[in-house]
Amino acid sequence: MQNLSKPRLHIPVPAARPGDTPDFSRLEIPEAGSVRRPDTASDPAEMRDLAYDLIRVLDFDHRAVGPWDPRLDPETLRRALRLMVLDRAFEERMHQAQRQGKTSFFMRGLGEEAIGIAHAMALSDEDMCFTSYRQQGLLIARGCPLIDMMNQVYNNAADKLHGLQVPLHYSFPEFGYFAMSGNLATQVPQAVGWAMAAAYSGDDRIAATFLGDGATAEGDFYTGLLFASVYRAPVIISVSNNQWAISCFAGIAGGERTTFAARGVGVGLPSLRVDGNDFLAVYAAVQWAAERARSNHGATLIEFVTYRAHGHSTSDDPTRYRPADEFAAWPLGDPLQRLKGHLVALDEWSEERHQAYEQEAKDEVRALQREAEAIGTLHTGTKPSARAMFDHVFEESDWRHRRQRQEMGI
Repeated sequence: MQNLSKPRLHIPVPAARPGDTPDFSRLEIPEAGSVRRPDTASDPAEMRDLAYDLIRVLDFDHRAVGPWDPRLDPETLRRALRLMVLDRAFEERMHQAQRQGKTSFFMRGLGEEAIGIAHAMALSDEDMCFTSYRQQGLLIARGCPLIDMMNQVYNNAADKLHGLQVPLHYSFPEFGYFAMSGNLATQVPQAVGWAMAAAYSGDDRIAATFLGDGATAEGDFYTGLLFASVYRAPVIISVSNNQWAISCFAGIAGGERTTFAARGVGVGLPSLRVDGNDFLAVYAAVQWAAERARSNHGATLIEFVTYRAHGHSTSDDPTRYRPADEFAAWPLGDPLQRLKGHLVALDEWSEERHQAYEQEAKDEVRALQREAEAIGTLHTGTKPSARAMFDHVFEESDWRHRRQRQEMGI
């Protein structure tokens, strides 16, 4: 038999390239408050529509509407806003430090702050989080000292990881923050396995794991989903669909064909699709998934639709593959500005208070930065001992290991 036409490959391409007008016409945005909120005990088969819709709470007039409104009090909302401001100030200073040659590497989460902060506030401080690069706001919200985070970015003598990790790849188990892996999809089976072990041992904590849209194309992601579904692991699997992986737009990972939340439908997981720049919607979705996990109804997959305002990392130049003003045209806006607008509309915040707090956060971060840099940076000050590279490698050192230490005089 002969084909009616020659087979052709479809190569996904973004809607706009450098110099083009940003185009987000593919993104369908329903009215805020229009998506139903099922009971947390509902069967996943009854909620398949939620994998294709978009849960929103804040409308474009800054009002909180609909069944997903978590009805947080003004003080909680102010705390969330302050944490997002502090998160942004911290990242801005560390990004500048990298550009000044004080550290080798950094990654910003500009435009995605609501995701980490809302998770931290909706979960228990004891719940274990397996994060990707852009959730350091979770550490800030849980009270991790900023100077400890800075020391790790600088890999100086006060770095609690002794210089053994890439900058920004934190490990703070005391704050429920599992050691970060640069190969992000590996975090999913790790988190699911941790959650399974917790349930098996009678631990009442749950796990949360994070990855980007690009990492959903990796096999570890699907393996984790299957185990989470089969064993009803108490875990939340959060995908930040920030439109871009490393120089590749989300369509390369399948985002052009269907939603990332739809990945969970095939394995029987309840799957939500959420406005990731709406702090209230993110908080409500995480709270819903956490309640489901704690009630022994198993895992939830959540896709957070957001936008990566900066490059993938300081090694990436996004102006080479997307319009320079694309973030400004992003239809779901800036999460910090949206929460600020909501508080101002409630008469619980003001532009003057906001500007004052922004300056206060910048001053706090700058002062701590001076302390950290006095200890050391990439090219100055004191470094971790070279002995650290030999620790925690082998249970018992063999002769080659010992010889290498002798050759280094340590």
